[in-house]
Amino acid sequence: MLSTARRTGRVAVSVVLLVLASSSAAGAAPSAQGVAHKAVCPGAPSGFAHCDSQVVTDGSGAPLVTATPAGYGPADLQSAYVLPSGTAGAGRTIAIVDAYDDPNAESDLGVYRAQYGLTPCTTANGCFRKVNQTGVQGSYPRADGGWAQEISLDVDMASAICPNCKILLVESKTNSFANLSTAVDTAATLGAFTISNSYGGSEYASEVTDQSHYNHPGIAVTVSSGDNGYGVEFPAASLYVTAVGGTSLKKAASTRGWTETAWSGAGSGCSAYIAKPTWQTDTGCAKRTVADVSAVADPNTGVAVYDSFRGSGGWLVFGGTSVAAPVIAGVYALAGNAVTSGSYPYSHTSALYDVASGSNGSCGGSYLCTAISGFDGPTGLGTPNGVAAF
Repeated sequence: MLSTARRTGRVAVSVVLLVLASSSAAGAAPSAQGVAHKAVCPGAPSGFAHCDSQVVTDGSGAPLVTATPAGYGPADLQSAYVLPSGTAGAGRTIAIVDAYDDPNAESDLGVYRAQYGLTPCTTANGCFRKVNQTGVQGSYPRADGGWAQEISLDVDMASAICPNCKILLVESKTNSFANLSTAVDTAATLGAFTISNSYGGSEYASEVTDQSHYNHPGIAVTVSSGDNGYGVEFPAASLYVTAVGGTSLKKAASTRGWTETAWSGAGSGCSAYIAKPTWQTDTGCAKRTVADVSAVADPNTGVAVYDSFRGSGGWLVFGGTSVAAPVIAGVYALAGNAVTSGSYPYSHTSALYDVASGSNGSCGGSYLCTAISGFDGPTGLGTPNGVAAF
């Protein structure tokens, strides 16, 4: 019945509800294709960014809230990407940069970590810290329900991938690139080991100079590639970041135990303005190619997130490259290498799972929108197989 579900709201919701009803506390991912979902904070005018997350919805188009988790949880993601356990990542800080305020960020994170048996990460024990874009605790921006869901998603994914890492949440005053880039600079000055950015917007000519805010030597900066299929966003186009594409991640009867294909929504392509870095050798783009690497992003194979600020509150299932960006930031933190751009994986491809099927749009059938063996636009070089590529 699941494999023949039609792509309609009523059927998709029924399928999701069936999956949710059968989920264990560990979190079994929705396995059906075509679940209803929508952008969490859609649309943004020039000079502003939207978050790159998609939430599974009910028949009315509202986020589908449940009492127990239904998407992939930490054990699933750690298994899929062969991530280390024990004390890996201890003492390192993952910074999350997002717009506006999530008043419940810390308490919601506590629910997520308790659900999966992770140690508490709080302000009191020094694991969690929330500041505004100038680094001040307090005087936070106004709250926003969509961006609050994005924040919940980001801090939960950082916890899932690197449970021993500290989390620094930097909230910008608005979703303008000016304010978000200020927040990125602040994260760097406050000791971030990696900085995750799950947002993007239309490219613009002055991004060539504005990308300097994402240039922090020794700090890995990850950026989601977008959720609208073939096409490039900024700051994913920056020379100084790891642009993170998206996949559909499913369990499989294989040695790995998982299989991945390119997610149809993942952003990719050629930057309109930013020069090609020396570490990219593909010939289809005269300028910077997006993406570099990838991770799970398909809402149909989404992750469990807890958020109580918007609506009645509870467990939600999320996709979007907003999932993938903090996942890869967490992998960088586990690896512990000081990196400056997305170049490092290009010389360590043996430690990546190659994603060789799926497409995110129409581009004449080239690798820029179609996953192939080796490098391609939607999935880059592939997904983590351990941490050696980071």
